[in-house]
Amino acid sequence: MLKNRALVLALTAGIACLRAQSPSDPKIGAEVAVPRHLANDQEFSLPLEHLLAHGKLLFNANWTSQEGAGRPKTKGTGKPLSDPTDPLVGARSFNRISGPDANSCAGCHNAPYGHSGGGGDFVTNVFLLGQRFDFVNLKQNDSVPLKGTVDERGVRVDLDSVANLRATTGMFGAGYLEMIARQITADLQLIRDSITPGKSKELTSKGISFGTLSRTVDGLWNVSAVSGLSRLSLISSAANDPPSLIVRPWHQAGNVISIREFSTNAYNQHHGLQAAERFGWDADPDGDGFVNELTRADITAVSLYQAALPVPGRVIPRHPQIEAAVWRGEALFTEIGCASCHRSELPLEMRGWHYSEPSPFNPPGNLQLGETRSIAIDLNSPQLPAPRLPRPESGKVLQVPAFTDFKLHDITSAPEDSNRDFLNMNFGPWSPKFSQGNQRFLTKRLWGCANEPPYFHHGLFTTLREAVLAHSGEALDSRRSFEALQERDRDAVIEFLKTLQVLPPGTRDVIVDENYQKRAWPPLDTPPSSGAGN
Repeated sequence: MLKNRALVLALTAGIACLRAQSPSDPKIGAEVAVPRHLANDQEFSLPLEHLLAHGKLLFNANWTSQEGAGRPKTKGTGKPLSDPTDPLVGARSFNRISGPDANSCAGCHNAPYGHSGGGGDFVTNVFLLGQRFDFVNLKQNDSVPLKGTVDERGVRVDLDSVANLRATTGMFGAGYLEMIARQITADLQLIRDSITPGKSKELTSKGISFGTLSRTVDGLWNVSAVSGLSRLSLISSAANDPPSLIVRPWHQAGNVISIREFSTNAYNQHHGLQAAERFGWDADPDGDGFVNELTRADITAVSLYQAALPVPGRVIPRHPQIEAAVWRGEALFTEIGCASCHRSELPLEMRGWHYSEPSPFNPPGNLQLGETRSIAIDLNSPQLPAPRLPRPESGKVLQVPAFTDFKLHDITSAPEDSNRDFLNMNFGPWSPKFSQGNQRFLTKRLWGCANEPPYFHHGLFTTLREAVLAHSGEALDSRRSFEALQERDRDAVIEFLKTLQVLPPGTRDVIVDENYQKRAWPPLDTPPSSGAGN
């Protein structure tokens, strides 16, 4: 705990240091959350604890109109308003559906324990794709496409069809997650680049199959047998323009590549703050009178802050009946097929626990590799907020217990399934498939799930059991196997899921008891066949 206390003091000192850099002649009466931003290249000279402290300041800041919050003349997509004569000012500055809809990142990412970076309650849900509207108000006399009532085709929308409801994503362990996604992407691209015209190969990485990629004798790419990847990663227009095969771990429909892209999108959509690396240096596209609202160094700092967030762990009380049920439920979780998608561990190889900015796979509009120096942090470093994953021995592989396979799966039953998205974010709004909906979602990362309710991609379930029973489509057999279990065995599976928790800040170990003290698991005196169910 002394190391953790020292880290807290260092982060506090870092915030104080950054605040102390405010102009020596402050403007009396100013109401701003971040009095001084980092200058570009300052990210390379600041000590790590100060850089993370600045990232935390940016993440927790309650932004104001005196520092660029709000976007009077632009949508959350970055495009100009459909009706520029009706800017987003005054009572139109905030809108729960189309945004801006939050003062702070931590306003939504705050669970559990009020720890910034986590998920959020139902009240923090976002209306994904609502940002393509100016200001959603559903007024009957509004006929301007994408102003507030009718969509791109002039069709009147309602609360079901205007956007997709999304639960706030927890960012704990984010650095490890993105590095696994990068390694899988690199593996798939290596296989892709070895395929000659007329041949095909299976796309596999870390024991996960992403189907088969083929080429015609003319060299054109055939992605019809590729599975689990977003449409955006499968687009190919010519033989010399292969599909990227990029794994996109952010957004629950697999739309965003990196923490950096996720952050830049969110600052503009939710807060009305434009990152200079996307919107231009000294540019004011939203017409609020502010330029360079977020510097390149700022976005690097807030990305590193999220990447360095602690990893979730497990809380297993020292109670014989609970221990037996958890051990039994853990085995059943695999037996009924849940672990085929919710993989309990995924390997990080080749020192992949060294997270770097920028991502080599960033799309245009985000900092590209080579545009400036890269910066890296060791995610296993004891300097970072605890808990961390155990540092692997020299040359060994780090196993990340995220309970996912990074694939998109259809988990719905039919077009009328209420768990489907009404809109498909991976198609353009003018595509017929955009309004035909989406039923494919990234396999939920279960680490930390138990104390980051509500559940499912839309956050409409209050219990883990409801979420399990909502699985259909590709997960139907596993759900039916769960339903066929004896009641005490179903309870055991839930008891196992209840152990997967985000731990209180500063917890030193990832597997702890009810008092957050380190414990061994499984207990030596609990055989796999004991407990609930036999």
